[in-house]
Amino acid sequence: MILYLDTSALVKAYVDEDGSDAVLELLKAADMVAAHEIAYVEARATYARLARESRLTQSELEQIKADFDLDWENYAVVHSDAALLRRAADMAEAFALRAYDSVHLAAAEYLASGIGERVTFLCFDRKLCQAASVLRLQLVADSSDDR
Repeated sequence: MILYLDTSALVKAYVDEDGSDAVLELLKAADMVAAHEIAYVEARATYARLARESRLTQSELEQIKADFDLDWENYAVVHSDAALLRRAADMAEAFALRAYDSVHLAAAEYLASGIGERVTFLCFDRKLCQAASVLRLQLVADSSDDR
């Protein structure tokens, strides 16, 4: 299985919250794990925010950052180019998505077309999951929340 993680799913691999166990099981089962390069920045910003909100201790934050940086080297990272960003902009308009959500969607679509295989799209945002379904990306059942 080729698993694409948006940032909402990626964070759950490192921070214990609803859905974390499912994400970790899917990561173990995946033959390849992919994410767009912006997920690195978004995830690090999320971990820092959780520490500021006292939901993570400083020690936990440092451990998460170390684990995340180590794991990031093993992810298939999708990079932006002009075509991907144009496609993301079209998706943002068509599906009324937030900017970076549309980038994740375009990246997963780009990955699927580039490797010619099915990509399982994992996110925890209902609107983004609906858009991925329209694009015929494979979804993980019950992964979206009400955001």
